[in-house]
Amino acid sequence: MKTGMFALALGLLALRWLPALPSVGWLLAMLVLVLMLLPFRTYPLAFFLLGLSWACISAQWALDDRLRPALDGQTRWIEGRVIGLPQQTGEGVRFELADSRARNVLLPKRIRVSWRGGPAVRSGERWRLAVTLKRPSGLLNFHGFDQEAWLLAQRIGATGSVKDGERLTPARNAWRDTVRQRLLAVDAQGREAGLAALVLGDGSGLTREDWRVLQDTGTVHLMVISGQHIGMLAGLIYALIAGLARYGCWPSRWPWLPWACGLAFAAALGYGLLAGFGVPVQRACVMVGLVLVWRLRFRHLGLWWPLLLALNGVLILEPLASLQPGFWLSFAAVAVLVLAFGGRLGPWSVWQAWTRPQGLIAIGLFPVLLVLGLPISLSAPLANLVAVPWISLVVLPLALLGTALLPLPFIGEGLLWLAGGALDGLFSGLAWLAGRVPAWVPAEVPLGYWLISLIGAVVVLLPKGVPFRVLGWPMLMLAVFPPREPVAHGQLEVVQLDVGQGQSLILRTRHHTLLYDAGPRSGTFDLGARVVLPSLQKLGVGALDMMLLSHADADHAGGAGAIARGIPIKRVVGGETEGLPAVLGAQPCQSGERWMWDGVSFELWQWPDATNGNAKSCVLQVEANGEHLLLTGDIDRAAEQAFLVSPLAAPTDWLQAPHHGSRSSSSRAFLQRLAPKSVLVSRGRGNAFGHPHPQVMARYHALGSQVYDSAEQGAVRVQLGAFAPPVVARSQRRFWRERLP
Repeated sequence: MKTGMFALALGLLALRWLPALPSVGWLLAMLVLVLMLLPFRTYPLAFFLLGLSWACISAQWALDDRLRPALDGQTRWIEGRVIGLPQQTGEGVRFELADSRARNVLLPKRIRVSWRGGPAVRSGERWRLAVTLKRPSGLLNFHGFDQEAWLLAQRIGATGSVKDGERLTPARNAWRDTVRQRLLAVDAQGREAGLAALVLGDGSGLTREDWRVLQDTGTVHLMVISGQHIGMLAGLIYALIAGLARYGCWPSRWPWLPWACGLAFAAALGYGLLAGFGVPVQRACVMVGLVLVWRLRFRHLGLWWPLLLALNGVLILEPLASLQPGFWLSFAAVAVLVLAFGGRLGPWSVWQAWTRPQGLIAIGLFPVLLVLGLPISLSAPLANLVAVPWISLVVLPLALLGTALLPLPFIGEGLLWLAGGALDGLFSGLAWLAGRVPAWVPAEVPLGYWLISLIGAVVVLLPKGVPFRVLGWPMLMLAVFPPREPVAHGQLEVVQLDVGQGQSLILRTRHHTLLYDAGPRSGTFDLGARVVLPSLQKLGVGALDMMLLSHADADHAGGAGAIARGIPIKRVVGGETEGLPAVLGAQPCQSGERWMWDGVSFELWQWPDATNGNAKSCVLQVEANGEHLLLTGDIDRAAEQAFLVSPLAAPTDWLQAPHHGSRSSSSRAFLQRLAPKSVLVSRGRGNAFGHPHPQVMARYHALGSQVYDSAEQGAVRVQLGAFAPPVVARSQRRFWRERLP
């Protein structure tokens, strides 16, 4: 039976790596094959195909529920009910709608919308909204968060921005939102949002600084992933009833063991519902239930069997859970503890049981964090050594008890005040630690080296006395210091990042790195910090030789501050230094400045008569082994005419479309002189400016230029000097991604 359950898990997990979903015919064939195999007792293959079939069917339902392409970009009046917990931000509110309907069109079951400057929205309300609808999409880079996968895993079929709306009915059955409002209204010494995260699993009120501290110290799971708290609460209830029965305080006519197991599981489910019943909570509730069943029936299930059943239970309920990083981290952490504790011949002391799991989890999760592309906290073992018992034994009991007693005057508020103070003290200590040991973002590791490091981590986690266990350490370290293949001499690696309606390109020679533009920033939404800086770190860039900001517009230079804070920069050059932060120490762009890096030549140009920001863009021409690249910023037609009389106005292989393909740029004379073979367009999908303009695209196509559009194809990697075709992020086939146009 265990073999069959393992095969079922493999089938359910296989969905994560499918480049495309099988057709209906193939699904029917697999189901027929399952029925044919069962009589012959070939359970592993039958269960594998059964799991794969169910996962594919469920995923196809989610894909079919996406917004139809014909409605993409349209503004429609829709009606829907607010579900979940709306997220209030400094710029507005984000929330999800269910049971949405509009006149004469079929809408997805769930729609995620944002309302800039919108009013307060509560869960359970019904609204009539004017929404500009969009198909699920997101920025797509070689190293970064996959928004499309996350939206599909949440079964969100469309996103949108609200233009106007009216509330039709008040909130109904919005008890979680009511609890949140009560928590946010009490005095918790400034940590009201933290208590809401602990009690309800709602981290929307935490500040960016809070998230940075939690990430740097590896304690995010304490505030959002409530799995361990589910087990702790169930254990407290069980221990309480067992203690009452032991000292004769439990009614003798009620068998204490069934009551202890039943009430413990009821507490776990109740807290799970309060926390939103996400994947970690589902896993914890299933495992708690299995442990309690074993205790009630006095049957030993082992340690791996409950974990395997929990894994299958979560994936059967939601096969798309495997698309979320939290799923892998949650089950991997439990598996590490099972491996660490299950193989020991004797019990650990209290000190060992407290200190060792944190180090073992850090080792076991290292390959998982590495393959998921997540930052790795070097201080996590030390931080969790204090934070785990402090949250579990002090903050959370006070927070849950205070929440339950809020109807009683002063008692609930007092307990929450104490919980907030305890949480604030913890955050102060974590902030001090994070300031001294920030999270480490490792460079990308080739698959082969990662597999070796994974084997090394498993070997290190084996019990003492296992032969050759010490060899696991060098295998594990191979992922920390992997051999790297440098850029060839005389060539240049160019990566145009997908930063939406903005621009940022990374240019790397063998020993030097230049960043052309830093991505956009709007309010607290800084793509320099979210996309550009992590991409540099994933490429193994430890310092920038130059950051060249074409001009000071926010869509090109907005992320410069975050990048300067995150990585050393030897020199900053700007097309208009007066509009850049003084802290950058930017030098003005000098036309005619030339330099050579590792056999690759660079030269700058700027229109001396420019008066506005776009026309003052600093233009960069690069030549590698006879292949040319021209980066133009946002120059307009007048600047293009001035450029045509410069020595740089020669046929080019790669052209960055001026001003994102705006109608005010890419003049006919400019394009005819340059005759670009390929064009890079950096813009946001469905942007309000209409970039790139159809007339501009028609000119490129008339010249026979191949256009690479970040909104359609994601990030683009070019090996300048190799005369090779580029690599686009969307060419990496995944079943949830739309195919290339």
